[in-house]
This record gives sequence, structure tokens and C-alpha cells, in this order.
Amino acid sequence: MTKIDLIIPSYNGAALLPTCLDALRKQTRQDFTVTVVDDGGSDATPALLAAHYPEVQLLRLERNRGLAGAVNVGLAATHAPFVVLLNNDTEAAPDWLAALVGALERYPAYAFAASKLRLFDRRDHLHSAGDFYRVDGEPGSRGVWQQDRGQYDALSEVFGPCAGAAAYRRTALDALAEAGKVFDEDLVMYCEDVDLNLRAWRRGMRTLFVPTAVVYHRLSATGGGTLASYYCGRNFALVWIKNMPPPLARRYWPRLVASQLRFMLTSLRHGREPAARARLRGQLAALRALPHFWRKRQKLLREGFGEGEALPEKPSSSLDFQQQYLQNGYVR
Repeated sequence: MTKIDLIIPSYNGAALLPTCLDALRKQTRQDFTVTVVDDGGSDATPALLAAHYPEVQLLRLERNRGLAGAVNVGLAATHAPFVVLLNNDTEAAPDWLAALVGALERYPAYAFAASKLRLFDRRDHLHSAGDFYRVDGEPGSRGVWQQDRGQYDALSEVFGPCAGAAAYRRTALDALAEAGKVFDEDLVMYCEDVDLNLRAWRRGMRTLFVPTAVVYHRLSATGGGTLASYYCGRNFALVWIKNMPPPLARRYWPRLVASQLRFMLTSLRHGREPAARARLRGQLAALRALPHFWRKRQKLLREGFGEGEALPEKPSSSLDFQQQYLQNGYVR
């Protein structure tokens, strides 16, 4: 019986998939099925898989639905108790899957597991040792760009995993689904995993960082550049508006505004650069989408996204969401 469904969203990724899939063939644990979701691509991915990777299930989408939509299709078509999401621009170490899913098997209190991502071309440097989130709406990756000297080698709880290499309990994802969809397709791509992680926190679901589960990542080989800048500019504020718990939202909304203004001013100063212009367009798009995401927030409030307890009069100076959430009266 397949215990793990490994889902790889891919858009015109035929040049990247061989490295990714060859590494999966070398995994020390083999009780998994691989599903590639071809997100409306036009390259040779179907022919590649048919000729060289017949063990891989292919789901072809007629149109591009974005990362969130592609993953949702993969989730709906699979049924194993553990779900692993993996970017197509990665190469997993041979014992990655055994370490990652094994951690969830050994520690049933955790719903998600985060990999240690290193840079593909600088393999002694980190891309993510688990993700963090700030109450001003800025997400980030622990250890990013740092040389890996063992500073993140402890098994530890983190805010959430980067969905580019993460494991989830199927029961947790089913419980977090909104209108039958696990990832919010209105976000399209970028921060869709932050949104899921915030929803998990509200439900008391936590993430375990597994330092022995190592994946090498080619940064933004599939997405990136102006596309990443646009959707980060758009989605940072929208994810905050949808998900920030009411007491923290009332206290820290000025921090969100300050963060957004800082991004805007930086974009204006570098206005000749395509990435800066794309981020600014994304921020303007967020204003247009604001009413829709405000309605999402109101729906969550009606469904019991409660007030929590009163915050202390002297707040912590930390902007870390995880620290603020646990210190300010929310039940674990």
C-alpha cells in the first residue's frame, strides 16, 4: 500500500524534472507514488515522463492555474495518509524522504514537517531551515544565504515549512481545506504556503523542522524574477489581512502599513529595475483585491476565528509571529 503521495507541480519543467525524479529513484524509502501536475505547460514533459519515468503519474491541466491550483488538483487525485510537496527544481538527498516522513511518524503531535533546503549551486549554503513569519506581514526563511555550519541541526518547532519540500498529514490538510481547496487559489503563487501555515496555527497544528531531511534547490528556476516580485508585492498584505488574529491585528496594523510603505518607497527609488516595477504593480493589485480578502477574513471570524485573550499592556518588541502568538494568550 502506498503510504506517501509525492506531488510535484511543474510548468514547462522538462529540463528540470530528470534531476528531481532521478533523485527520487535513489531514495532509501520507496513506499511512495509520484504525481507530476503539468500546470498548462507546452513543453516535452508528457513525452519525457512516458519515455523515461513510466512509474510517475501525470496530471495534465488544460490551462495554467498557478502553483496553488496545480497542487490542489494533485491533492484531489491522491489519497495516501502522508502528502509530500516537492518543487521540480530540486534534488533530494537519498535519505530525505525517510527522514522527513519518518519524523511525522515518530512525533504524532506535529501536522507538518519542514526540510532543510540548501542552495543547488552552493551546496554548503542554506536556503531555508524552516520558515518564519512576522507580525508586520513579512515572511522569511531561517538561515537563508548562511553557510551551513550546523547552526540549524536541532530537531525543532518552526512557524511552518516551505511548500517546496514539505510533508503533511492528509488529515491535517483535509481539516484546513476552505470550500474543498487546501491552498487558496486566489493567491495564485507565492505565500500560498504562508497562508496555509497561518491557518494551521489557528487550528493548533504545528510544524517540525527536520535537519536531516536535505534538499538542494535551484532558486526560482521555474518561477522567479518579476513574477516573484509581483506576487510577493501582492500577497504579503493580503495574507496578513486574511489571517492575522484580531488582537494581534489591532496592535500591529501600523507595522503592516509601515512595511508596505517601505517596500513601495524602495520600489520607487529603483523604478528603472523590472523587479521593482513588478513589486509596485503587485502592491497596487493588492489594493484591488483587498475587499475580496476582507470578506475571507469576515468569513473566518464567523466560523470561530476567535478574539483570544487580551494582549499585555507592554508588548514584546519581537516582530516574530510565532513568539507573539504563544506569549499573548492563545492556546497551543
